[in-house]
Amino acid sequence: MIIRTLLAASILAVFSVTVWPQSASKVISQANKALGGEKALKAITSTERIGRIRRLSDGATGSFSSYASGGGLYAGKYDLDGFEMEAGYNGRSGWIRDSLNGLRTVTGDTARDLQAEAAFRSSLWLRAKEERAKLTLAGTESIDGRQANVVSFITAKGAKFRLYFDSSSGLLIREVVPQGATLKTFDYSDHRSVNGIMTPFSIRCKVGDETFEISLDEVRYNVAIARSIFDFPVISNEPLPDIRSLLVEIRRNADRVDEILEGYSYTETRIQREPNAAGELIEKSSEKRLLTFYRGYRINRLVEKNGRPLSPSEQAKEDRDAAKQVEEIESKIAARERREQREMASGAAGQPSDNGQRITIADALKGSRLLNPRRERFRGRDVIVFDYEPDPAFKPQSRMERLFSLCSGAVWVDNSTKQVIRLDAVLMQSAGNFLVKAKRGASFSLENELVNDEIWLPARADVNLSIKILFGGINLKNLIKYGDYRKFETDVKDVKVGEDGRP
Repeated sequence: MIIRTLLAASILAVFSVTVWPQSASKVISQANKALGGEKALKAITSTERIGRIRRLSDGATGSFSSYASGGGLYAGKYDLDGFEMEAGYNGRSGWIRDSLNGLRTVTGDTARDLQAEAAFRSSLWLRAKEERAKLTLAGTESIDGRQANVVSFITAKGAKFRLYFDSSSGLLIREVVPQGATLKTFDYSDHRSVNGIMTPFSIRCKVGDETFEISLDEVRYNVAIARSIFDFPVISNEPLPDIRSLLVEIRRNADRVDEILEGYSYTETRIQREPNAAGELIEKSSEKRLLTFYRGYRINRLVEKNGRPLSPSEQAKEDRDAAKQVEEIESKIAARERREQREMASGAAGQPSDNGQRITIADALKGSRLLNPRRERFRGRDVIVFDYEPDPAFKPQSRMERLFSLCSGAVWVDNSTKQVIRLDAVLMQSAGNFLVKAKRGASFSLENELVNDEIWLPARADVNLSIKILFGGINLKNLIKYGDYRKFETDVKDVKVGEDGRP
């Protein structure tokens, strides 16, 4: 139900077009030529780098390897005197593993940044226009005595890179790459030609307070790389659950979740964000609504606009609208009861119907391949995580099934309650028709919180969507926050909103 609401709300935004400043375009054009030419760069389908790594603080050394492949797949690994660290993005979700903290699926800004880095390692800036990224000239700086042109590279989802190009040679000599709350700085030198591509064989990497030196022994382009390189490492002998059986449990719990939810009121705050001139997402407007349930149907009323309570007259109008919603619900229930009586008389009772049928995440994933089940810790809970991707053989029967049959992502399930506590989804191909089409790369995530130790309810959702409408387009970057969950002890039919915005 929450997912359907998010998708329905994703058709409101303003027209937006990505523009490359001419000065940044010139820097990028010079870089393409210096590296071997744009045509040669676009012909790269995969990259494999093998070498050695040394940590400067204590001299620890070990092996290093990284892999990138078309479609935004990336994996990197190193060890330092036996301590292992690796990370990857497999096209559905990102992961990190180290010898201290084990394996974990990344979320939030870290997941966004890892996906962005994977795409960058696969295609550099060559798909920036197609992916609606923003490239702007950010001035000049001196890097180890060399003058460098600085280009700010901000993805459509807000990941921010800074690229430094030698003003004389045009070569990329530094990258500043985001990783959640941390920045990684890569300095490149010792460029050599590999298959006509100027390739750095010496890398200095700074992450937080640590600095590493990487010396590459071999770099290969356009080689076959096994897909398993990018998937989650198998590191435990603990039995993994059967995902299909797990979905049955999730579906079974969904009825109880809906029943409990009907006893709650809660607020939903929708924040519309737009990129400013620097590509940073800023809040443009917000609406806060109070949601309650009446006889199994949801009632919503506006209580705040842009952080300010409604005026008495505006609130009175919302209360009248809520009363009208109750009347409509009564009419729906009466019509349903009449229909059921007719079905009983005709012997059609008990036959399946799609009218008002709730579709759970478990139902929606029927058309997906379910992959990489694993056990992890998330927000202090034991969880089961699995990836999903489109199953070309599936024939969807509903709009929700069709949507998820085109998506890839990951699902987090609480091991104790068998309820979904997080969902990430990315649209893998454009969907729609001639009039309205959602573009590939659209994404949304939903994260739940445990309320009163009995039910996982929505806490926040992020929606990033680009829609083509006829010959124009809209970009939607909404943040939706849920909260103030309160149990109801009375019939919401007669409830009004108080001065504090609560029932």
